[in-house]
Amino acid sequence: MYAQTRPERSLTAMTHDQLLERVRYEGVYPTRERAAEVVHHVLAALGRQLSGDERFDLAQRLPVEAALALSAQVPDIEHLTGWGFVKDLAARTGATPATARWDTGAVLTVVARMAGPDLLGRILRRLPGGYALLFGQAELHQPQLRATAA
Repeated sequence: MYAQTRPERSLTAMTHDQLLERVRYEGVYPTRERAAEVVHHVLAALGRQLSGDERFDLAQRLPVEAALALSAQVPDIEHLTGWGFVKDLAARTGATPATARWDTGAVLTVVARMAGPDLLGRILRRLPGGYALLFGQAELHQPQLRATAA
């Protein structure tokens, strides 16, 4: 008999309070207020990087307060890599890069579950390299074919 994997329970239709408690748990934050601050900063930073249908679809799956933090930002013309995203967040919040990376992971792993696998895949295809790890996913690359010399 084959073992069946259980699909991960969807976190869609989560309230803002539930989102904050989930992020507080994931990030081991001491207070709900700290979790709220982190959620706002990370989603605002993501809103500067994400555009198009993916941005709209993600905002629809988030609680209103979180969707506003995401969609209130004007998308940047130049997209940052995953590491650039972390460094930019650190610079904007006055945190160290290590703290910004921790905060990003705490928020985006919850957001990834709320988005679901299909939307998350679309989001990751739209963003430059390095974001999959921030969303708690494996970073998979397609092999590059090299031109052979004739």
